[in-house]
Amino acid sequence: MTDISKEEVEKLFHLCRIACSEEEKDTLKTHLSRTLAYMEELNAINTEGVEPCYHVLASHKHLLREDCEEELLTREDYLANTVHVGGLIRVPPVMKE
Repeated sequence: MTDISKEEVEKLFHLCRIACSEEEKDTLKTHLSRTLAYMEELNAINTEGVEPCYHVLASHKHLLREDCEEELLTREDYLANTVHVGGLIRVPPVMKE
């Protein structure tokens, strides 16, 4: 397993401006080491002759429908299924005070 040093973990926390306990640092050190080991495992796979995939859906073009122009809803029809105030859609607050 690839081992990451405690100093590297502390530097990472400093760069990310994250404050945490020693226990959390140890946990993250373990998780990072496992992740790096897995990446090494993936790097060992022979990908000779495999065509690059630039998008996860590149091979699933048949699942996407054609983009076609359709008749638009009127403003009244659109707002009929919403809670609105003065023509603006009211949404639940995202941030609380």
